[in-house]
Amino acid sequence: MKLIDDYELVVGLEVHVELKTETKIFCACSTRFGARPNTQCCPVCMGLPGAMPTLNEKTVEYAVRAGLALDCRINRVSHFDRKNYFYPDLPKGYQISQYDEPLCEQGGLEIAAESGEKRIRITRIHMEEDAGKLIHEGNDTLIDCNRCGVPLIEIVTEPDIRSPEEAVAFLKKLRSILVYAGVSDCRMNEGSMRCDVNLSVRKLGESTLGTRTEIKNLNSFAFTAKAIESEYARQTEVLENGGIIEQETMRFDTQTGKTSAMRSKENANDYRFFPEPDIPPLVIDDGYIELIRRALPELPNEKKKRYQKDFGLHNDIASVLVSDRALAEYFEAAAKLTEHKKILSNLIATELLRLVDAQRNDTFTSPISSENMAKLASLVGDETINSSTAKKLLSEMFDKDIDPCDAVRERGLAQINDREALLPLVCQALTENPRAKKDYAAGKKFAAKAIVGRVMALTSGRANPSLLSNIVEEEIKK
Repeated sequence: MKLIDDYELVVGLEVHVELKTETKIFCACSTRFGARPNTQCCPVCMGLPGAMPTLNEKTVEYAVRAGLALDCRINRVSHFDRKNYFYPDLPKGYQISQYDEPLCEQGGLEIAAESGEKRIRITRIHMEEDAGKLIHEGNDTLIDCNRCGVPLIEIVTEPDIRSPEEAVAFLKKLRSILVYAGVSDCRMNEGSMRCDVNLSVRKLGESTLGTRTEIKNLNSFAFTAKAIESEYARQTEVLENGGIIEQETMRFDTQTGKTSAMRSKENANDYRFFPEPDIPPLVIDDGYIELIRRALPELPNEKKKRYQKDFGLHNDIASVLVSDRALAEYFEAAAKLTEHKKILSNLIATELLRLVDAQRNDTFTSPISSENMAKLASLVGDETINSSTAKKLLSEMFDKDIDPCDAVRERGLAQINDREALLPLVCQALTENPRAKKDYAAGKKFAAKAIVGRVMALTSGRANPSLLSNIVEEEIKK
């Protein structure tokens, strides 16, 4: 995104992530997604008089695990607060959250930015309960309270982000880490990961932040980027015309691609925070934290370094493979079955993902078994087939998970590695294109490539490309 009249974009994110506990944060109601509306509620999550909340221990474990994975300091003492506000999908009129003493603070993660690696600081991670869901049908609005009380962590960043691309890079890296850590499925299409964008603009070189607006409930990477671009353009236009930015809560219309005001933006004192009287302070010790730290799985950055060291993978390929836990597990399962791990990684990170991404939602899945993927890599590595044949086979395997070894044997797809078999075909191609030698002698190197292409066509793409290129160079120079 280009700057408009030297206005700098300043963004901080608030990311809400539903934890994958089986029950809600303060009661025993199920958190299962997709149940019939208002069938997973009780007096506690509905906030009925006299109902008493009881903290779900698994929520604390997952929140600590997320904090450790995101390099946060874990506070040994934290407490819950009531955040008071009226909204139709919040039946009890307040939300139990954490305010001035959150569970986790002062973390961060590294993203790849235009200027290189950049650390986005995480101010805090706190636990809270989710609100319900409003369903708008024509002029009517319905309320589904199944989501009331589902455990959340809210991850709040410092205003370190300077472009839509950096925001998306942060969200993708964050989702990857949380899925690896096992605390959430982060399915944005199901609302288990949602993002609020706090955005302001200022002239380049200024140190004071501008007035910020908050864009609520963005549930995809693409919409987040578009919302940031739209609000940045809106604010700069207002300032250029001599106007003043109002502190407002905004919505993003996915149809028009524009942001618009919903209501004036609240400040912390508007929520009248006060300590939750029904839940005592949360006290955890070093032993508990260390137990959770030891149980953390290998996270993306650690896995990437291992791939580079053990398998010799290029940085970009390794980054792609570790970006999705399911993808990394698929690669590792296949890597155990072939010696040609570099070839395997390239086939998966380029050819397979190109097919998968066309129909992918949030999590990687492949119709090709890891066993057959390993066999395909071995066929290329052993020079039984060339890369061109491998790509064609992979496309067929994507439609139907066939054994590539059987396909090569039954259909005669093996690579031609015999010089004596290729030489007559090269001579034939040169005879058909008599200008090739003259063009080559005149410095037109594409002439050799044309002959290579012709022979590849004659062999239905089965010629060994390296051997064929050598033969063509030798013959065209005569």
